[in-house]
Amino acid sequence: MIILLNSLITKIIPNKDMFKFKKGLFTSQIVILGLLSLAIVFIALPSYFTQKWSWSELPGVPEVAQMRKVPDTQLNFPGWTTVTQKKLSLNNYPWSFQMIEKPGQDPIVIALKAQKYYKDHPEVEWVDLEGVERWKNDGYKTLKFSSETQPNGSVTARWFQAWNDKTYAVVQWYAWPGGGHYAPLQWFLADQKAQLKDKRVPWVAVSITIPMEALGNLKDMESLAKSLSQQVQTTLEKEVFVAQNSA
Repeated sequence: MIILLNSLITKIIPNKDMFKFKKGLFTSQIVILGLLSLAIVFIALPSYFTQKWSWSELPGVPEVAQMRKVPDTQLNFPGWTTVTQKKLSLNNYPWSFQMIEKPGQDPIVIALKAQKYYKDHPEVEWVDLEGVERWKNDGYKTLKFSSETQPNGSVTARWFQAWNDKTYAVVQWYAWPGGGHYAPLQWFLADQKAQLKDKRVPWVAVSITIPMEALGNLKDMESLAKSLSQQVQTTLEKEVFVAQNSA
């Protein structure tokens, strides 16, 4: 996208002599450039998310081989014991649902959808989960944390109270090496930046469901949610985002 934009800039403003033009003409050129930039964004983003690139082939994702194992893998979370781990299909895509517990804490479910093909991208993960769980929610907040392996990295998760026949505190984000965000657009921008160096950004959708009291305060769950989210991000970086020879 950036290469194409630079090409357009070159065509519109070929050299410094253009700046000698009268002010009105220069302003018109800037407006045209701005419109072209917007056109590129609105054309490129839909093209990317429908996997219909017209001018380039995406680089491979070396971590995909390891991520394909996630639906069948019991991950390790220090201090927690796994009760069960199952592979389930949501919208024809495999997920891992791992239930963990420790003394004094009700079982918690960690749901993971890992990229399995280099053209796969974040899309409707949160909709799929809410449809299956039939959750109602009390509005979204954000929860920020980092991993133990990448303390300078930043993850911004969405954080909310949900209920069906029970009440839960829920944390959701798209994890990638060194960071993460709940919005697919943020992954798209990170992936675009990586492609400038002929690299890619692998991703795993994460949803953590923590049981809580029906009339409880979501704020009271924040410490546990942040601590566990940090452990999940760290585990993904250590055990899942591992490059192998794969597309």
